[in-house]
Amino acid sequence: MLQATTIKFLKDLSKNNNREWFEKNRKVYEAAKADYLELVGKILTELQKKDASLEGLEPKQCIFRINRDVRFSKDKSPYKLNMGASFSKGGKKSPSAGYYFQCQPGNSFIAGGLWMPMAPELKKVRQEIDYSHDEFDRIVTNKKFVAQFGELERPKEYVLSRPPKGYEDTNPAIEYLKLKSFIVSSDFADADLTSKDLVKKVVAACETMKPFIDFLNRGLEG
Repeated sequence: MLQATTIKFLKDLSKNNNREWFEKNRKVYEAAKADYLELVGKILTELQKKDASLEGLEPKQCIFRINRDVRFSKDKSPYKLNMGASFSKGGKKSPSAGYYFQCQPGNSFIAGGLWMPMAPELKKVRQEIDYSHDEFDRIVTNKKFVAQFGELERPKEYVLSRPPKGYEDTNPAIEYLKLKSFIVSSDFADADLTSKDLVKKVVAACETMKPFIDFLNRGLEG
């Protein structure tokens, strides 16, 4: 669980996203960061019991900086309004598929998969889906998986309008092969963030997602 003070800090930050306020409240931020890092450590410890590929990973390798990269963004607000952590083989900068947990009042969720991989990696995953379409379809249509995550996310920026090079429109896996990202997610209520069952809920969702993650990483690893 997270402390109520951590949630309050994020709510206050959403109303005061500027450096002057942040510096005045830096001690509050440091306490919130430490609280989130402790939570990530507990989640990671439990996940490592379920997913051997995460062995050796440290909590600090999972969490993201709160500072935003504003170089190419019209939005110049300096800070993210969330605390996020990625659990994947090799850490947050790894190209591997993995799990992601975000804490943000009103926008907390567990997610996972492979987001906008580079062309060589995307080609490998598509090839694996083409070769093992039935297996992939069983994973993403499993009742427990669908109950937790619904369908794979399909915003326009994740989907090709035409079949990718080398595949025909008649391919039985074509709706998966058109994807440029392979992502699922499930929302968490604000009340979940301060619940004693938070770690348990996050880990349970990741365990449901694991066959999906394993399939994607198998494709990446050839």
